[in-house]
This record gives sequence, structure tokens and C-alpha cells, in this order.
Amino acid sequence: MCRWMAWLGQPVLIEELLFNTQHGIVDQSLHSRMGAEPTNGDGFGLGWYGAGKGPGLYHSVAPAWGDANLRELAGHIEAPLFLAHVRAAIGSAVQPTNCHPFRHENWLFVHNGYLGGLHAVRRDLMLAIDPDLFANVQGSTDTEVVFNVALTFGLREDPIGALERTVGLIEAVAEQHGIPDAVQGTFGVSDGTTLWAVRYATQGPARTLFASSDADAIKRVANYVSRILKGAKAADLPIEQPTKFELFVNLKTARALNIKIPSSILLQATKVIE
Repeated sequence: MCRWMAWLGQPVLIEELLFNTQHGIVDQSLHSRMGAEPTNGDGFGLGWYGAGKGPGLYHSVAPAWGDANLRELAGHIEAPLFLAHVRAAIGSAVQPTNCHPFRHENWLFVHNGYLGGLHAVRRDLMLAIDPDLFANVQGSTDTEVVFNVALTFGLREDPIGALERTVGLIEAVAEQHGIPDAVQGTFGVSDGTTLWAVRYATQGPARTLFASSDADAIKRVANYVSRILKGAKAADLPIEQPTKFELFVNLKTARALNIKIPSSILLQATKVIE
């Protein structure tokens, strides 16, 4: 499977999150500690919002860890919003047009997962794409099809609703072809102002999606990083500590993975998802 990450907050130098963190996505692409494949070396993509019109894109079929151009760009681009994606191809060709993020106007789209039986459902899904958008599909991935179907179903006006309608269509088409595992994955979408991250699976637990809902804390951390990168000494900055901690436990996923959660943890949980 692929994997992706996204950032929305204080402008940061992209290399800080791609390369310089302990478990950044480039490190994960070479030494995956969670996932179906230990490496994601079938290409890399980066989409960012900066000073120019619309989002910028960089795609490469080289592994992220060995891409000198990526390291050069990441060390010189500061952005308040970006999405990065590493591929582990599961049927489609390793080529630039299959690298995420996919772009349309001001929108970026990434995906980790798969559509079950894509070879059987692709034609029906392609025919559901608005004729004005049809020529946008240049690659052979399921993700690009999903993106353009979602655009057809109103992604620009209602991102979550459009994704729901898109998944509904995929599942209906898959059922017609006798395919049980129609959709599996996580999706990242942005219009340059807002970032949406969702996950879904027709069967079993969906792909893991880690996210922070504490926007204020993230912004404070990013402000510290920015000040240090601009020359401030870390020792001179005041220390801040969080005042609120939340613990969410997903029992459905735990049971699917055959993991027993101790009762002491459940008692401390802010929310238990059955």
C-alpha cells in the first residue's frame, strides 16, 4: 500500500517534516514499521500551496529516499499547506502520471488503499465522469478515477458529501460485478484553505489514519519551529506544556487486529469507539 501525509498550519520548511523528523514519510518509505509493504519505492509526489497561483506539483518515479531533486526542493520551499505521497504500486504502472497528489484547479487529492477488482469496474466508473473532466485522467490508477468521479459528484461544493456519493457508486458497481471488497483506504483532499482527511472500508477495518485535532497546539509547535529556523536559539524560547490530553480507543479496530485493550486504559479513555 501507499502512504501519505499532509500539513496545514504555520508555514514550515517542507524538509523539516519530510526528512528531519524521526519517523518522517521519507524514512517510512524505506523502513515501514506499519503497513503491508516494508518499502514504498514506486514513486513520490508533493503538492504545496505557496505564493503562485494554485498548488505546485512535483512527481518522480524515483524512490523518495534517493531523489536528490526532492531533497533540494524540500530544503527551499516553505508552505502553510502541503500533501506528500509515496507509492507502492499494486497493479498500475510505475510512471509519473500515476504519482499522487492529483490536481484539478485549486484542488489536490491523495489516497492510500485500493478499489477491489479495478479491472472489472474501471470502465463503468470512467463513464460516470463528467465529459468536461474526462480528459483529465492521464494515468491508470484507481485514485485518479476516484478523484474525477468525486469532482463530478460535487467535490468542490461539498467534499465529504461528494466522497460519500463516490463510494456509494463504487460499491454499487462492484456489487454488480460480484466484488465484495469494493473500497479500502484513506483519502486526503485540499482546496488550499481547508484540509479533509477521511478513511473508509467496505469490509473490515479501514487503513490507519493518524491525525491531530488540536489545531492550536500544532500552530504553537510550528511557530517554534519557524522561529528556530529563522535563527532563534531554542534555549532562549519559553517552555510551553499542554494542559489537555485526550485518549481515543477504537475497539472495533482492536478486535479486528486481535488486540486486547486493558480495562485500565478503557477507563482513562476520553472516547471509546465501538
